[in-house]
Amino acid sequence: MALPDDLDSTRLPRHLAVIMDGNGRWAQQRRLPRVRGHQMGVQALKRLLQLCGHWGIPALTTGA
Repeated sequence: MALPDDLDSTRLPRHLAVIMDGNGRWAQQRRLPRVRGHQMGVQALKRLLQLCGHWGIPALTTGA
């Protein structure tokens, strides 16, 4: 997962914070069970963790 060409590695943050909100609403809008929205949120968080590791962002904080 290489850094995209349009991102400057010297300008990336050292700490990223994300509020995990809206997964249940996302699912309901698509007529899916709320739990499906939460499952998709977990997958998104896993991808974000991988990107932080590959791109050298050492700290990630999440909240609900």
